[in-house]
Amino acid sequence: MTQPHDSDAPIILYDDVCNLCTESVQFVIRRDARKQFRFASLQSSAADNYIEGEERLASMVLVIGNQVHRQSTAALLTAKRLDGLWPLLSVFLLIPRPIRDVVYQWAAKHRYHVLGKKEHCWRPTPEMADRFIEFEQSTVTRI
Repeated sequence: MTQPHDSDAPIILYDDVCNLCTESVQFVIRRDARKQFRFASLQSSAADNYIEGEERLASMVLVIGNQVHRQSTAALLTAKRLDGLWPLLSVFLLIPRPIRDVVYQWAAKHRYHVLGKKEHCWRPTPEMADRFIEFEQSTVTRI
């Protein structure tokens, strides 16, 4: 079901069978007192507008307005919007993306081996449910 959302609200697309990914979503929720972030599974139809083929489950995706950010850029831009000292991590945006993404890709490649994988998709608690959406956006800029 598509729910209304602010077009400028950041949306995180994540692998909902990956333990690291679902823990990361829960980490963001705990540090997002303003409840600015919304979430959708990479396995959902919501992700179809942004991810294709083999790339589908190899990247965290952050959608802000009509821009799509992937991998280390998505993670660092997410940290930049969190409460506490996490925005300080955005200094790593000064490092060229190809270098940052090597580290990100290594972690993504080994995430199932290190932290495991769920047999079934993770579901948010009823208190979190309003932050999880299915959405359609037809105009996006892939970055």
